[in-house]
Amino acid sequence: MNKKFLKNIIFLLFINLLIKPFWILGIDAAVQNTVGDTSYGLYLAISQFSYLFYILLDLGLTNFNSRNIAQHNQLLSKHFVGISQAKIFLTAIYFIVIFIVGWIIGYRGEQMKILAIVGFNQVLLSFILYVRSNISALLLFKTDSILSVLDRILMILICSFLLWSGLFPRENFNIYWYIYSQTFSYIATLVIAIFIVLKHTGKLTIRINIPFVIMIIKKSLPYALLVLLMSFYNRLEPVLIERILPEDIAATQTGLYARAWRLFDAGNNISYLFSVILLPLFAAVIKEKGDLQGLVKQSFSIILSMTCIIAVLCIFFSKEFMELLYPQQDGELLSAFEARISESSKILIVLMGSFVSISVTYIFGTLLTANGNLKYLNIVAAGGVVLNLTLNFIFIPRFQAFGAAFTSLCVQFTTCMIQFFIAKKIFDIQLGASFWLKLVIFIVAISLTTYFVSLQCQNWLAAFGISALLCIVIAFITKMLSYKEIKELVISTVNRMKK
Repeated sequence: MNKKFLKNIIFLLFINLLIKPFWILGIDAAVQNTVGDTSYGLYLAISQFSYLFYILLDLGLTNFNSRNIAQHNQLLSKHFVGISQAKIFLTAIYFIVIFIVGWIIGYRGEQMKILAIVGFNQVLLSFILYVRSNISALLLFKTDSILSVLDRILMILICSFLLWSGLFPRENFNIYWYIYSQTFSYIATLVIAIFIVLKHTGKLTIRINIPFVIMIIKKSLPYALLVLLMSFYNRLEPVLIERILPEDIAATQTGLYARAWRLFDAGNNISYLFSVILLPLFAAVIKEKGDLQGLVKQSFSIILSMTCIIAVLCIFFSKEFMELLYPQQDGELLSAFEARISESSKILIVLMGSFVSISVTYIFGTLLTANGNLKYLNIVAAGGVVLNLTLNFIFIPRFQAFGAAFTSLCVQFTTCMIQFFIAKKIFDIQLGASFWLKLVIFIVAISLTTYFVSLQCQNWLAAFGISALLCIVIAFITKMLSYKEIKELVISTVNRMKK
């Protein structure tokens, strides 16, 4: 049984690490190169705005359903209808909110049209995640793993066909083609997921159960507030760049921010997967009063090692990454291309600091969530929103997209440190002076190694590969990574999933 669960974990991680980074760095980047910074920047700003209110589509229903159906499979038929009705009701609330707030902040005409489409896409995504929660609760992990990337696979196929098949002039490709490809992919994935669930529900009894819906929503409100606040201080930057700056440069600056943010987002997906695995582990260890200190130290060492290596490599090869992902376009002046690469690489360097900070948040924020300390997390998140808005209104007018990146760094570092100290106080976490010394030695060592390798190798891809390999070796030498601890964490994860 352990081997089966381990294979499922490895399969889930493999397909996510294979498909999602390729989608972000390959297809998504190619779309921006094709439609341009202005068009893509407008789309990103509105898309991120629609995501700010995503929690209104769920309010914790998916998490509630996943836990409940896993324990009581026989309730699938009843709850599938009831929760689906609740989500339809929440969908109406979501559209009312995004259109009203969108109008207040100045969205008109084409902006409202894009908002309607990307808002509909968010609704589809919300339903996909809910339906998938039933599939995972039925222990159909491999099926759920495939569904977790099916929409991305379909979008890769559709966008690749539209961009490179030669049947359509590439210059005719516009941002609406990209958005509609998402819509089609989400619909197809949702239909397939519903079909799989219906095979296990038997006969459905359609009956409106308002008290049931109200009960679930009440239980979910503290969690929903946390997600809403975190969405605001994690995703406000593109929205504020596009709204604060003058109209003639707003969308272009948002596009420049998107070029660097894309690498941040790819790395963030890895850290997020790690937090998803840690949540049930932390919850179980807290309940059983197990070795929480050891688990926190193990997970903290692993995620710090991983994120610091990624951050250092992206910092030293920031310009090369930008040139690789966003080559000079036909008709683009060399001076304009060099200016674009220079600005986006500087933004990337700052965002890598945010990446390390938010990865630390995934450890201690997850720990506090597992312990039910939502009050503390909501206070920290509310403070993060206030700090984000304050700094962005100061820095964006003066430093444009770079100012937004600097704000992100300040906010993520502040919130991660506060969460660390809260967790340290509640759980009396003692990492020890030796841990912090190892961390400093590790960061200095991988930075110097990457610097000297980059000077010696003329081919930057070779330098990147050698640096990455040496950084991993240094992680084991400094004992930031330990084969024994990684093995123990994997075995513990498998055992918890089995239970």
